Amino acid sequence: MSKYIGKSIKRVEDKRFITGQGKYTDDIKLVNMAFAYILRSPYANAKITSITTDAAQEMEGVLAVYTAADIPESIAGVPCGWQVNFKNGDTMKEPPHPLLVRNKVRHVGDAVALVVAESRSIAKDASELIQIDYEVMDAVTNPKEAVQKGAPLVHEDVPDNICFDWELGNPKEEVEKALKDAAHVTELEFINQRVVPNAIEPRSAIGHYDTAYERYTLYTSTQNPHLIRLLLCAFVLGIPEHKVRVVGPDVGGGFGSKIFHYTEEALVIFFSKVLGRPIKWTAERSESFLTDAHGRDHVSHAKMGFDQDGKIVALQAHTFANLGAYLSTFAPAVPTYLHGTLFQGLYTTPKINVDVTGVFTHTNVVDAYRGAGRPETTYLIERLVDLAALEMEIDPTELRYKNFIPAFDGVDQPGYQTQVALQYDSGNYAPVLEKALEMVGYEEFRKEQAAQSNGKFLGIGFSTYIEACGIAPSAVVGALGARAGLFESAQVTVQPTGKVTVYTGSHSHGQGHETTFAQVVADRLGISIDDVEIVHGDSDRVAFGMGTYGSRSLAVGGSAIVKSLDKVLEKGAKIAAHLLEASADDLEYDEGKWTVKGTDKSVSFGDVSLTSYVPHNYPEGLEPGLDFSSFYDPTNFTYPFGAHIAIVEVDKETGVVKLKRFIAVDDVGNVINPMIVDGQIHGGLAQGIGQAMHEEAIYDDTGQLINGSYMDYCMPRADDFPSFEIDRTTTPCPHNPLGVKGAGEAGCIGSTPAVVNAVIDALWKNGHKVKDIQMPMTPERVWSAMQG
Repeated sequence: MSKYIGKSIKRVEDKRFITGQGKYTDDIKLVNMAFAYILRSPYANAKITSITTDAAQEMEGVLAVYTAADIPESIAGVPCGWQVNFKNGDTMKEPPHPLLVRNKVRHVGDAVALVVAESRSIAKDASELIQIDYEVMDAVTNPKEAVQKGAPLVHEDVPDNICFDWELGNPKEEVEKALKDAAHVTELEFINQRVVPNAIEPRSAIGHYDTAYERYTLYTSTQNPHLIRLLLCAFVLGIPEHKVRVVGPDVGGGFGSKIFHYTEEALVIFFSKVLGRPIKWTAERSESFLTDAHGRDHVSHAKMGFDQDGKIVALQAHTFANLGAYLSTFAPAVPTYLHGTLFQGLYTTPKINVDVTGVFTHTNVVDAYRGAGRPETTYLIERLVDLAALEMEIDPTELRYKNFIPAFDGVDQPGYQTQVALQYDSGNYAPVLEKALEMVGYEEFRKEQAAQSNGKFLGIGFSTYIEACGIAPSAVVGALGARAGLFESAQVTVQPTGKVTVYTGSHSHGQGHETTFAQVVADRLGISIDDVEIVHGDSDRVAFGMGTYGSRSLAVGGSAIVKSLDKVLEKGAKIAAHLLEASADDLEYDEGKWTVKGTDKSVSFGDVSLTSYVPHNYPEGLEPGLDFSSFYDPTNFTYPFGAHIAIVEVDKETGVVKLKRFIAVDDVGNVINPMIVDGQIHGGLAQGIGQAMHEEAIYDDTGQLINGSYMDYCMPRADDFPSFEIDRTTTPCPHNPLGVKGAGEAGCIGSTPAVVNAVIDALWKNGHKVKDIQMPMTPERVWSAMQG
């Protein structure tokens, strides 16, 4: 029986966080450190005709004012990490993303000048003395409008603002024929609105050039230090990697927005050498709204066809995906390979075609935000399924059961091959819905719904989703356009006293790695969890790793740790066999000791580790020490799935929606720490429901973000939610040693369509045949929908 696996052990890292002892980038103070402020464009599309910095440079306390003229033209800017081709084979358009704008700004917030001073306040005050003349031009912010003839161009060398036009699935003509022959077709056009990630810790970066060692150090609030170092060195500044250390200290949330290489990281590194002093930049919250990579922003038109028995026969979708003004690190991958490849959903749809047009607009960049492409797919599919059930007058649960992919374990039954390139690892989809229906009391709810007459409309909405986590393997994603590997690294160092230090390439920004990884190690080695230390986030201490995103940490990073632990135990068995004067094959390992089978002769893990470093009585020809490194490159994605149910109450007089209950039954494979998984699910639900009910980044026609503060951008609050009712089924992943699938994004993927479906159900059941309400479903929008 496992001592630590499957146990809700309190997070060991929380002690420093709840006592105020966490160390974030902005907490770091270096000797002789200067402070930077970035002057940003107030316009979305404008030519810079002149910049005058004299007054700012003369201000007391100002050390330097830098513009694009101070950056060599050989430094083109920050790169994109993924290439997507047009469906005709042409390469996507990839305009440069400059560190500081030279001639033309392309979105509100574009960086124009960097002021460095003795304090941040001086730098900010000095920025107001910089005089910039702009020639303001028309802007375009909607991706569908941006591709129209005559729309303002974001980049002169990108015709019609189209970065790529990408297609996946069955031939379009086959899908169109299946839709034409279908007994019923449900059609929907909708917007999956733009949202702002809003991590509680603003982004921050410190660049330090050490003249004695001719070496750079970058401290940054990032989710993947090694990837930042790779991009910074190889593609931006051309610095040898061994001359650069990147440290990601404690990070206060990311939700995807801190995966990417931002211009500020390169700026503070480059100018720290020029100035000869460390430089710190920390975003103000208004800057975070303007420059942290946004999420979602799809305009989609979709059709789903059914035969006379309610079986899905075809799915077709065309999406205009807003990329913003530039290509962020993984931007092209999100609406294509992380979106289109999940269009099978949980259903046996035989014909699928998805077409995505990636579009530049005069807005901030759009990239991965919790779920990254999969929430957009799930929203599209699950909205169509619930709407089709209403149109065909079929119970939405019956329609799902009728179309679910049959159960398979990926071992005795092969993984399910989809129409959109992926092969699911293992799945048993009906039980998650069955459990959710049991929890909600479905039959009783329908009776209550039919009987309600108090001026409130009750509605129930469903979402049965699947997602892909732990993106892999490297060879496959490389062929699909990734410009980096997707493996993970782990080094396990056993100290002479038997204590264990693990160096992982995964990076924690709230997931609880220091606890969960320690549970895996302690359980595998049979030692106390207090004897395990987890180290991450420092490129000088940890072997090259790929960081944390896409719910990959345990499935990929944890598997790398297990590989190293297996090597430790294999070598430890040889040392133990020598000490016990037995064959290694005759030993068994349990509860932290090797025992000769059938006897009481044993030697402890601590004795073996000490012997490995004090090899007086030691196997001949065996190297001393107990220290192993491993890299793990998965053979496939992992595929969590689940069923979410929302119950809402709609006030027919005001349009106010109250979320009364939310039930989530997820299958994330094996679970190491149930408490941490529950927390991940809760957080995802809050963000997914937040998009359905509250959040939206709104640009006006001139490209101004008109709700770029917490006074205007509606964030969900605790009293907007009921107590979440959650449960799980367990279908282990067959291709990683832990059988885990990933849990960090599940709540955000399944919840959004469930809530919208519930509101539509409430209105439909009361005579309002409303097909869609634009998110977020504000009282005004819901009330307007009821007015027809």
